[in-house]
Amino acid sequence: MTKTNNILISGNGCCGTNVSLTNQSITINNETSKLPVAVIGGGPVGLAAAAHLAKNRIPFILLEAGSQIGANILTWGHVRLFSPWQYNVDKAAKDLLNANGWIHPELESLPTGQELVEQYLQPLAMVPEINPFVHLNTKVLSIGRKDIDKMKTANRESVPFIIHTESNTEYKTFEAKAKAVIDATGTWGNPNPAASSGIWLTEEKSLKEKIFYGIPDIPGKEQQRYANKRIAVVGGGHSAINVLLDLAKLKESYPETEILWIMRRQRVEDAYGGEEKDALEARGLLGSRIHNLVDNQQVKVITPFRIQLVKKLEKGIELIGSQNGKQRSIDGIDEMIVNTGSRPDFSIINELRTSIDSATESVEALAPLIDPKIHSCGTVRPHGEKELRQPEKDFYIVGAKSYGRAPTFLMATGYEQVRSVVAYLSGDLAAAEKVELDLPETGVCSANLNSKSSSCDEPASSCCNY
Repeated sequence: MTKTNNILISGNGCCGTNVSLTNQSITINNETSKLPVAVIGGGPVGLAAAAHLAKNRIPFILLEAGSQIGANILTWGHVRLFSPWQYNVDKAAKDLLNANGWIHPELESLPTGQELVEQYLQPLAMVPEINPFVHLNTKVLSIGRKDIDKMKTANRESVPFIIHTESNTEYKTFEAKAKAVIDATGTWGNPNPAASSGIWLTEEKSLKEKIFYGIPDIPGKEQQRYANKRIAVVGGGHSAINVLLDLAKLKESYPETEILWIMRRQRVEDAYGGEEKDALEARGLLGSRIHNLVDNQQVKVITPFRIQLVKKLEKGIELIGSQNGKQRSIDGIDEMIVNTGSRPDFSIINELRTSIDSATESVEALAPLIDPKIHSCGTVRPHGEKELRQPEKDFYIVGAKSYGRAPTFLMATGYEQVRSVVAYLSGDLAAAEKVELDLPETGVCSANLNSKSSSCDEPASSCCNY
C-alpha cells in the first residue's frame, strides 16, 4: 500500500514491518492492521507506550515537540521526586533496556527530574526498537480525520487519522491509519492562573516577567532573582511547599528575603499532611519542615485568601482579594511564584470526538475515580483501556492529560494505562481488562531532600493534596 504527498514516517522498519521512504512517499508492505500507531509526547508515559507497542510488535511513530526526549522534565530537572526508582520505570521499558545492557538505578533512591531523563528516558529512547521511530522537534498542531471534520459520521472509522505538525518551521503531516493515536502530551506548560476564579485575567498575563509558574531553581540559576525580595508563593500543595523550603534556605544567606505563603485553605495545618505518620518518610519530612518554618515565623502565612485580581503597580505587584469575607489587598510584592496546578490543552484535538468531564477536564469516565476532594494518589482505582476509550474510535488520551486538572496522577498509573491500551490494540482483551497497580497506601508523590526541590510527577500540581 503506497501513501504520497505530505506523509512522512521515517525509519528502517519496526517489529517485522517493512517501511521505506522516498522523498515524500511512504510504502508500507503490510496489511492494514500493521500500519503505525502515533504516540504524541516523548515523556515517561509516551515512551512507555512506545515500549509496549514494540513489545507487542505493533508499528508506531512517536512525535515529540522538544529538541530531546524528556524536554519538559528537564525544565524542572532540579526537582527530586517522592517516588523511588521502583515506581518510575515501566515494566516493558525495563525489559527493552535490560536487553540492551542497561543498569537499573538503586530501587529505593529518589531521582531528580534530570536523573529521570538521563538515566532512564534517554537510554530508553535510544534502544533500537524505539529510536528509529522517534521524531524530535515535531510540534503537533492538530489531529483529525483525513478530509473530514468531526461533524461527519459516515464511514468515519475507516478514514485515517491525519496529524498536522510543525518541525523547524516546516509543515508536515503524518497519517496513522486503522490502529490508534495515543495522546500523552500531559499538562506541563499550561498552568492555572493565580486568580481563584481560574480565569486568566489580562493584568496577570501582563505580569509574566514577575511571575513564575512552577518550581524555579532557587538554589541554582534563579538565586539572584529572589534574593532579598518580597516574594508571594501561591498554592497549598507540595509544590508550593518545595518552593517555600528553597526560599527559606535562600533567606539564610540573604536575610532581607521576605516570604509570604498565600493559599485558599481554611487552616495552614491542613497543608502539612501526615508528617511523621506519612507512609512515605520523605513526604512526611516535607510537611514537618514547613511546619517548623511557619512556627518559627520564617514564612508568613496568609490564608484563607482568594485572589480576585493581580495588579501591576509602578513598583511591584498588588494582590486584591477576599479573606474571611472581607476585601483585602497585599502590595509591595516583588516576585510571585504560582503553584495552583495545571490544566490540559485540548486545542490539538478539537476536530476529534471526545468525552471530557466538564469539571475536572479529565477523561469523562475517570472523573469519579480521581476527584481530589475524595481521592489521593494512592486511593485512585486502577483503570485502563475501557475507561480511557473515546467516542473517536482508536483515539486515547493517557497520562497526566487524562486526569485533566486533578492532581492525583502518578507515572506508575500512566504506565498501567498504556499497558492496557496497547494490550487492547494487540487483540489481547483479557490483558486489557486486567488492570493492577501496586503503590503505598497513601500514594507516591515527591520529596524535598538535602535542600533539593521536589514535586509530584506533574510538579506544578498540588501533588495529591488540594
